[in-house]
Amino acid sequence: MSKKPIIIFEGIEGSGKSHHINNVANYLRKKNKKFIQIREPGGNKNSEKIRKLILDNKSTFNQHTDLLLYMSARSENVELIRKNYRKKIILIDRFIDSTIAYQHYGMGVNIKFIKTINDFLLKGIKIDFTFLNLVNQKNMRARLLKRKNLNRYDQFNASFYKRVQNGFIKIVKKKPNNYMKIDSNLSIIDNQNQILNKINKLI
Repeated sequence: MSKKPIIIFEGIEGSGKSHHINNVANYLRKKNKKFIQIREPGGNKNSEKIRKLILDNKSTFNQHTDLLLYMSARSENVELIRKNYRKKIILIDRFIDSTIAYQHYGMGVNIKFIKTINDFLLKGIKIDFTFLNLVNQKNMRARLLKRKNLNRYDQFNASFYKRVQNGFIKIVKKKPNNYMKIDSNLSIIDNQNQILNKINKLI
């Protein structure tokens, strides 16, 4: 594995993935490691414009439009990823697995269609490791209630999030060595230590 890997943080809303990716970023800064950090949707200037469309509470896109907007944001990010690939550590908050979990398992979009677009966009870019953050419904809802502003993806029903999280778990089973499951219902400090221990091995 490259010592300048692509490391992904996945999970449903309220699972702690954004907290942990920011914690890892702070750790890498202290270690003087070269890295970039992006999020999906979002990442660069154009992708952030698309993010606003996707997450706007007034948006009423169907599932295929949603998918294509996510892929459009990824298309913009791929240029940034390719520029830094194997030159810097790349941290990404959501990536390919989120598209499959949300758009296929959550919304029912054809998985072959999703994979065809992903393969076209990535062209040889390989993900090295993924942290999957898991959370129960009670804790997820409690954390969402603390947010000042809820976007469109923060307000689906419980069955949707259950399908998505189960989708993530199915993805992990196919390549278990490339993933670490983080139980976000447990101590956040213990989880941070677990993640940083793995990060040290990856870099």
